[in-house]
Amino acid sequence: MKSQPDHITALDLPIPEHDQLSPEFQKYFSVCEEKLGMVPNVLKAYSQNQAQLDVFSRIYNELMFGESGLSVLEKEMIAVAVSSTNACYYCQVAHGAAVRQYSEDPKLGELMVMNYRVAELSERHRAMLDFAVKLTETPHKILEADRQALRDAGFSDQDIWDIANITGFYNMTNRVASASDMQPNPEYHSLYR
Repeated sequence: MKSQPDHITALDLPIPEHDQLSPEFQKYFSVCEEKLGMVPNVLKAYSQNQAQLDVFSRIYNELMFGESGLSVLEKEMIAVAVSSTNACYYCQVAHGAAVRQYSEDPKLGELMVMNYRVAELSERHRAMLDFAVKLTETPHKILEADRQALRDAGFSDQDIWDIANITGFYNMTNRVASASDMQPNPEYHSLYR
């Protein structure tokens, strides 16, 4: 592992400077810097292939902030439970900070990263996370009973679709982050504590 502070991944990727990005991504990165105080390392890593960055950022923004019966907090909780199951350091740190932010509860953010099963969660949230973790660990074992458990907890079929898509997305990103030894921005560690 590289030890310099600007370590993004263990891969030697041709990450462009800000002024080498397309005008669209220069603006996007400037908005990130303004709103978050940083450009997330995952975006920097994807910037070495701007076509992939475009697809990644569009699907991320749609899944996490698009119209849905799920709240942003619920979406972030899924991201953390999946990432914890996969032991993805980058996403546990980054999305753990988001859970702290949206819940306004630093303890919940930590519990979600370590073991959501010990957190005081509503039946709705427990059912949602149990489904996401089962879909992560044993997708071939998802049955109608699992979908019905979500319906019984108050989720619509559209919500179940969204839970599945968010779970699938984080399973993909966890694998890319782990394969490349992607490191979270240091700023995440102190946010929303």
